[in-house]
Amino acid sequence: MIQRQVYRMPKAGSIKNLKLQTEKLGPPQPEEVCVRVKAIGLNFADIFAMQGLYSATPQGSFIPGLEFSGEIAAVGAAVKEWQVGNKVMGVTKFGGYASRINSHSRYVIPLPEAWSYEEGAGFLVQGLTAYYALLELGNLQPGMTVLIHSAAGGVGILTNRICKKYEAYTIGTVGQANKIDFLKEQEAYDTVILRDKHFAQKLKNTLADRPLLLIMECIGGKILQQGWDLLAPMGRMVVYGNASFSSHSSKPNYPKLYLKYLQRPKIDPLRLPTQNKSLMGFNLIYLYEQTDLMHLLLQKLQALQLAPQYIGQVYDFKEMHEAISLFQRGKTMGKVVVKMEA
Repeated sequence: MIQRQVYRMPKAGSIKNLKLQTEKLGPPQPEEVCVRVKAIGLNFADIFAMQGLYSATPQGSFIPGLEFSGEIAAVGAAVKEWQVGNKVMGVTKFGGYASRINSHSRYVIPLPEAWSYEEGAGFLVQGLTAYYALLELGNLQPGMTVLIHSAAGGVGILTNRICKKYEAYTIGTVGQANKIDFLKEQEAYDTVILRDKHFAQKLKNTLADRPLLLIMECIGGKILQQGWDLLAPMGRMVVYGNASFSSHSSKPNYPKLYLKYLQRPKIDPLRLPTQNKSLMGFNLIYLYEQTDLMHLLLQKLQALQLAPQYIGQVYDFKEMHEAISLFQRGKTMGKVVVKMEA
């Protein structure tokens, strides 16, 4: 048994209840590896899970976190493909906020030689999200016009990079004006627009005669409806998040959430054949149970040879609450990563 540091929730509800504590960790099982964690990637799913708004959240006490990078510290008796000292990045169905993790050997892959641990911790969840939404569901084709919400976030940035491999025309949206110049200069979006009260008209003007055939939707509410209204026939909207339901406080504001729920867009399935549009949704965590498919998608994603994720903010492990707070408020660009002390 070894000692490890973890951030644990006694149960979902308030992020204030996330506590740093020391726990014992047993040796890896025969098909597991023990990873000495070097960096942890934050995701909005972490926030929703801690607040109890994520359907996949474990019951009772749990450790948040879906992705990490680090170094193999020990291998199980049946593991042949890994050795102590190998650098890896991995995904986990919760449990990522920890200094050491026992993981099935199939849930880690080599960290690219030129990548930092921070870059490795910021790639898998958002890269797989972007790839699966665009290629498997969205039928991304060369020259297609794609609307990408939260364009300065981790998923948005990787979505744009994948789209550019297909020479797609990308329209990014942001909630804060200070992110526009960054995206135009650093991430090669064709157009970036601010999601304000004039968003629908600005999007219509930007499209001009271009048919909008794919929307990466993660906002919800009025923005979802406005995008749906401008989606062209044969177009597809892929919903992978609902940022409008997130809060900047430690726990949800349930009356406000209930009002948003009542006011949510209502798309009639009986009208879909007439409108000739498709609405799809997915949750990446369910891919965790389909390991073969996940590895196939990873192979296709890595074949695109994307640049490593843009790391916007790096916090120390003891600053986890500060990192989460900044991430919640939507003030970050790129990936937010928490690193372990050297």
